[in-house]
Amino acid sequence: MSTSIKITADSTCDLGPVLTEKYNVGIMPLTVLLGEDVYHDGVDITPQMIFDYVKNTNVLPKTSAPSVEDYTAFFGKFLEEYDHVIHFNISSKASASNSNALQAAEKFRNKVDVIDSYALSTGQGLLALKACDFAAAGEKPRRIVEDVKALIPKVNTSFIPDRLDYLHKGGRCSLAAMMGAKVLRLHPMISMKEGQLYAKKKYMGNLDASIRKYIEDLVAEYPSYDKTRCFITHSSAEPETVAKARALVESKFGFDEVIETVAGCVVTSHCGKNTLGVLFIAE
Repeated sequence: MSTSIKITADSTCDLGPVLTEKYNVGIMPLTVLLGEDVYHDGVDITPQMIFDYVKNTNVLPKTSAPSVEDYTAFFGKFLEEYDHVIHFNISSKASASNSNALQAAEKFRNKVDVIDSYALSTGQGLLALKACDFAAAGEKPRRIVEDVKALIPKVNTSFIPDRLDYLHKGGRCSLAAMMGAKVLRLHPMISMKEGQLYAKKKYMGNLDASIRKYIEDLVAEYPSYDKTRCFITHSSAEPETVAKARALVESKFGFDEVIETVAGCVVTSHCGKNTLGVLFIAE
């Protein structure tokens, strides 16, 4: 007798409604606070609302994790229909989501597995979709969890921000670094290592030139990679910038599928407009 499996993820996976419907991924929204107004990521707030709020107030929105009770209700809903739930959280070093989800999972007698992605955005989404691939191939829950966890260190989660003001407001970039980047036209490559963000490289020039160098560096760094899919994920970047990035990725790599997604409001709250990343799983 086969086990019916539901794959779920925090809204920070940035998969968007088309992919979550295609792969039947359940999404747990994180909360975004604009002053005293409460919104839910991917439900009732848009990136433009974030940009307008920051422009008008000069402060970043606040974001918060779902509570243990929220996760309990979320998992319980799916277990009415499925035998098992496998959930993917944003990195535990970036949010309390993973801790809260783990506490909720304890209430369901080994019917819920919670995986710390040690990533965010579609770095997290890549793992969720691999779990969907494994489930579709008939793997059992325990094997899916083992196989996906083995991929976590291989996920390239990186991006290029256009400006550093959002990272500065969020305490992730000093004023000196922000001003220096502005004067010298520097664009850092922000990457994730062991679940934490850090500046890996710096590029000089405009955004399009920096993204081109960034993609060329990814080509050199990752000669072997999982060709199943790649994400180009951006926070409302200009269409021309995205098109140039896609053309370069398609010419330099050999992915079966290159998918464009727009970052949700939690990720946008921390990186700002015109940030773009190329995310995939290395071998």
